[in-house]
Formats: sequence, structure tokens, C-alpha cells
Amino acid sequence: MTVHKIIFGDCRNMKEIGDGEVHLMVTSPPYYNAPFDYPDLFNSYDEYKELIRDLARELKRVMADGRIACFVTQDVRIKGKLYPICSDIIRIMMDEGFKYRDKIIWRKPKGYIRISRRSGVLIQHPYPMYYYPDNIYEEILIFQKGKFDYSYLKSLEKKVLEESRIDTKTFNQEGWYLSVWDITNVLPLEGRLEEGIAAFPEDIPRRLITLYSFKGETVLDPFLGSGTTTRVAMELGRNSIGYEIDLELKPIILKKIGQSTLSGDKVEVIVRKDSKKLRTSLLKRVSVQRSVTKRTNRL
Repeated sequence: MTVHKIIFGDCRNMKEIGDGEVHLMVTSPPYYNAPFDYPDLFNSYDEYKELIRDLARELKRVMADGRIACFVTQDVRIKGKLYPICSDIIRIMMDEGFKYRDKIIWRKPKGYIRISRRSGVLIQHPYPMYYYPDNIYEEILIFQKGKFDYSYLKSLEKKVLEESRIDTKTFNQEGWYLSVWDITNVLPLEGRLEEGIAAFPEDIPRRLITLYSFKGETVLDPFLGSGTTTRVAMELGRNSIGYEIDLELKPIILKKIGQSTLSGDKVEVIVRKDSKKLRTSLLKRVSVQRSVTKRTNRL
């Protein structure tokens, strides 16, 4: 039986988790005030960085020695200013004592442009200095707490070890061995369960959970969103803990994980007093951004 905790509350206080209880973290933190995802969610970029720093300190406590923390994220451009989110997460995690282990580029299909084609500026003005590339990638930043003791494998039951074995055929055929992963993205389109939510595709946590954890271990997602990490952890026979501050995402998370729940899975939902209701207000702000874009495009 696997156990899955869904906690609606601020991940900067993970009081429900004991020291060293987590074996892998996979998450995609909010994209700082991104116009079409989280407009004006944070009062300042310093406030955003403080959230990441507070999270890093809690991760240091709840993660087992030698284990891995993965952030799926990207720099964000707001009103012409590019915020170096990836660089700052790397710096903060290293400052808090984590080893910067690897970076994987998640490359989306070439035809993918979610909101607008920034390269179109040069098409309209084909002269130097008008170039802005269309972004079709994000970064998977991988950190490690201390050093992993590989003798740990000898302590595992043979059945667990064999069920955690990585399929090397898939590993080679799908290019898991590369530092660039070609994976189709999830668009938050109308009518989808992930409508209005910046969800990552299931293939990302599926690869990371397979590569960095053993069956029966515990996977954490401190920014659970629509519940993708929990759903994949269920499918792969891992326990999971997910934090989500937005209580309005509760029915979406439960619906998504309900599609994967097996008879042996136990799901516990905790609603804390520090949870908030954010989705409705965020969607209203996003709709304003979209309407402005449409008016601009018609000009």
C-alpha cells in the first residue's frame, strides 16, 4: 500500500513531515508574476526569492541525506525585464548547502508558442536590434543533499530493488541519457482539467521519479498545482506528499489523482488555516492580460 498526503497550506512550514523523511523532491514553483499564469501574485521579486529560500531551508530538514531535489522552471520576462529565476534558485540552493548536480533542458515542440511569437517583432521590423527569440524550453535544475551512500541498495529487499530497475531500452530510445529532453508540453486550454494551470507533462516527473527514487520511497512536491507529481508517484508505487497553498485546486487535484488511485492506495487530505483561495482571482487577472493581447494584435 502506498500513502499519499495532500496538504493545503504554505510549504515553507512542512510540519507534517519528519526530518529526513523525503527521498526525492520534484516541483515546478510559481513562475514569478508571469502575466498568463500568476500576474501580480508576489509584491516583489525579493519576496519571490525569499519563498524559495524558506523552501530550501525546509528541504534541508525533510530530505534524506544524499537525495535529490528537482525544480522545473524558467526565467520570466515581465514588461521587458527578464528575471533570472534559474540562476537565483541555483544560488539560493547552494547557499543553503545543496550540491548543484545537473541541469536538463526540457525542449518543447518547435511549433509550440503558448501566447505570442516574440520573433514576430523582427518580421514586422526586419532590422538589427529587433530580435527576440521565441522560448520553447524550460530548465530542470537538479540538486543533491550531501552524498548518497550506494551501500543503501544492499539494504533493500530484492523485490524492491528489481521493481525499481530502470528499463535501459526506454532509457536509450527516449533519450533519457541526454541533457536535453524532448517532451510535449501541456497547454492549459479551455475544457482541460489543467485549464488555467501551468502544469508540467507527466513524463517529466515519471522520468525523475524513476531515475532518482526506489519503489516505496517518498516523493515530495511543495507546489502541487493540479496534482501531476502525486498521480505519477501513485502509478510508480511511491509514497507522496504534496503541498498546495491554493485551496481552490482541491477538486482538480482529487479528480486527477482519482484517475490513478489503486485499491491499495491511501489518500489523506489536510486543509490548514494558512491555505488560500487564489485561482478565481488569478484567472480574472489572466483574462485581462489576454484581452489586452488580443486588442494589441488587432492594432
